[in-house]
Amino acid sequence: MANGIIIIDKPAGWTSMDVCAKLRGMFHEKRVGHAGTLDPMATGVLPVFVGRATRAVEFAADSDKEYIAGLKLGVVTNTQDTTGEVLETRPIAGIRHQDVCNVLEKFRGDILQVPPMYSAIKINGKKLYELARKGREVEREPRPVTIHALELEEMESPEDFLLRVVCSKGTYVRTLCHDIGQALGCGGCMSSLRRVKAAGFALSDCVSLETVQAAVDRGEGESLLLPVDAYFAGLPMLVLKTAGAEKKIRNGAPLTARDVPDGEYRVYGIDKTFLALGRVTGSKLTTVKSFFEV
Repeated sequence: MANGIIIIDKPAGWTSMDVCAKLRGMFHEKRVGHAGTLDPMATGVLPVFVGRATRAVEFAADSDKEYIAGLKLGVVTNTQDTTGEVLETRPIAGIRHQDVCNVLEKFRGDILQVPPMYSAIKINGKKLYELARKGREVEREPRPVTIHALELEEMESPEDFLLRVVCSKGTYVRTLCHDIGQALGCGGCMSSLRRVKAAGFALSDCVSLETVQAAVDRGEGESLLLPVDAYFAGLPMLVLKTAGAEKKIRNGAPLTARDVPDGEYRVYGIDKTFLALGRVTGSKLTTVKSFFEV
């Protein structure tokens, strides 16, 4: 039975769920989930959780993410990226490298974003993109997001720029590109998107779907799976010393943890099997999330 985390370099043209479906078939495991949706045109870091590791998705999905995004000025589309229908084109004469740098300052920190119509957000039970495909537009409430870093990496042509974006969960980078274009007065949209970090993983941790398929064909697919506790590697390790203590944790009961500082821990059984994410408060250990197979 396959259990663990695999970091896929998502190819263009695939949805995040397409990747999960492919891996579900490869590993013959129904429990497969991802941390952080990427649009079909986007590529890059897609952490995928397999088997009981899916219990960690809720922690990974809330993490900050880093992207390299293409910004095309002078073009406004209905999807806010170059896959959509062009609504208008505007001249960009006179806009310089420094003008773009100056505008970026307005979008750093805590900002409000109006979600795009072409998104999976639901309003009154309907996904926005379903309404958009019918030609309908509805009012959307601005949502708070945080842009931790926003830098101009490269000016590829008078209208094409590469941006580095580090942002919170829920940020739409194509909306950011659209809004930057509006602020410059010439309009803009996203021309490319590559996620380079997510859930603490980077491009260097990624493997391609072709690599996974080749490993599966050799009977070595599971060797590519990281153990689920790898996601919590930044937390201290707490190893239980008795079978009685392990039984309590497996039953979801609190456990006395004298002389253990308050905080979150990776909790292991007496045989060093990863059991749970735990929290110690006032010398009492409680389970935040269990990861052992029932």
